[in-house]
Order: sequence, then structure tokens, then C-alpha cells
Amino acid sequence: MKLVWSGEYDVDLLGHVFPVEKYRLVRQEVLERGIAGEGDFVEAEPATREDMLLVHTREYVDDLVNLRATPRTMRSEMALTREIADAYIAAAGGTIEASRRALADGVCVHIGGGYHHAYPDHAEGFCYLNDVAIAIARLKREDPARRVCVIDCDLHQGNGTAVIFARDPNVFTFSIHQENNYPPKERSDLDRGLPDGADDRLYLEELQLIGGILDGHAPDIAFYLAGADPYVGDKLGGLAVTKAGLKRRDNLIFSECTSRDIPVCVVLAGGYAEDVRDVVEIHVTTITEAG
Repeated sequence: MKLVWSGEYDVDLLGHVFPVEKYRLVRQEVLERGIAGEGDFVEAEPATREDMLLVHTREYVDDLVNLRATPRTMRSEMALTREIADAYIAAAGGTIEASRRALADGVCVHIGGGYHHAYPDHAEGFCYLNDVAIAIARLKREDPARRVCVIDCDLHQGNGTAVIFARDPNVFTFSIHQENNYPPKERSDLDRGLPDGADDRLYLEELQLIGGILDGHAPDIAFYLAGADPYVGDKLGGLAVTKAGLKRRDNLIFSECTSRDIPVCVVLAGGYAEDVRDVVEIHVTTITEAG
């Protein structure tokens, strides 16, 4: 199994809560534990302007690339520097690469990505570019009939992704998230909004829907947003899912996809535990289960 990543992701966010160091630490942990070797890592190539315009408006892409503080970029809730913009552009390219590798190999993990709040015409919620949507659009440009399923298990609803594919019958969007939390909700093809304090039992019970979704939609590829933020110790979350519960989540999703020969492109999405080592452990477990 190949792992896509870029050193460009470990950028100074000027004190922002998003722990970008997790990408470097996940890579380091995977190597130290022998889960993968140096030869298993693939460097992400930046998305092209053409790639970004498959999803995002020209005005917004111009603002982002030229570092303009406008109403379109300022909704990201983070600074906009050359390094930060380049990190998001690289991450979009990383998810494109991971999706291609997944189609070829059955599964690929992008140690990055999952920026599902970005809308076509503006940034939102720590997200400048919707990398998953861009990767899907690239795949569909090459094969318009390609069927895709987005399995979004970040704590927060994938609102941007839901809007982008709302009228595309070939892309099924599923989101399981904490209902009483950011963002204001859009409508995915199927949403499961969980109550505050939902534990392993309820979380995994709701995820039993996955098999039926895959059977009903019959996707050619699944994009799995393996957020670490449903974890009980997450600073921005209010669910009570344990590390063991998240491991069972990973196993369930990979098993359901593998049993149907559906390739899986994995992106890491969010995670904001007080101790970044908890986030790293959750992400490394996802990688282990994927392999």
C-alpha cells in the first residue's frame, strides 16, 4: 500500500488550532513501527489551476492563489500566507494522486486532506480547497460515468462536499457527525447526525448503514474521511467514541468496501485532541487497518 504525503503540509499556521504537525508525526510513526518503508511514500504534486477550477470558481481561485483577503477567503478562519495556500494546493494534488493509486491498488492513504468544508466559491472552517471534491472531479473528467461514494466520518458534517455534489446522481455523499456542532448543516444524500455524548455502541450501530449504501449506489471508488475528532478527548467535539471504537469503525468500512471490491481512497480529515499523540495514534491505526 502506498502512502501519499508532502512536507509542505507541516506549515506555520500562526497559532491556529489545527495540528498540522500531525502529518509529519504520523509519517514518522509509520516508519518507526515498520508499517511502511520510505519506498512506500509518494510525494504529493500540487493541484493545477485547471484542477481547482473543476470545483471552485475562478474568482475564488484567483483570490486564494494571489493571497487576497476577501470575503471569499476570510471565511476559512485562518491566516492566508504563501506557505499556507501552497499547502492546501499540494493537499488537493495529494488526494488526486491517492485516488489514482486507490483505483490501481485497491486502497491508498493520503496523510493529509479531507478539507470538506470548502465551498465552490469560498473557504470555510479551516478549509481553503475541497480536495476530495477536486479529486472526484478529476476522476469524473476522465470518466464521466464513474460512480463515487463519499464516506465522511469526520466529527463535523461535510457541508461543502454535500453542496458540490447535490445534483450529481453519480456521487453519493454520506456524513456521520455530531448534530449539535459546527457547521450549519447542508443536505448530504444521507446524513446521520448524532446526539452529544454518542458512544461506541451508537456510533457503530449507525455505521451499519454502510453496506446498504454501497450495495445501493455500487460505486467504482469510495473516499473515506477518517476523522480522528469523534474521539472522546477531542477539544472541538462532543462525542464519546473511544480509540477502540474508531478502530472498529475503520475495520468496518474497509471490510465493507473490500468485500465488494470497491477501492478506497483514505484522507485523514480532522482531529483536535489535547495531546496530539492521541490524534497521531488514531490516524496510524487507520493506516494499519487499511493495509
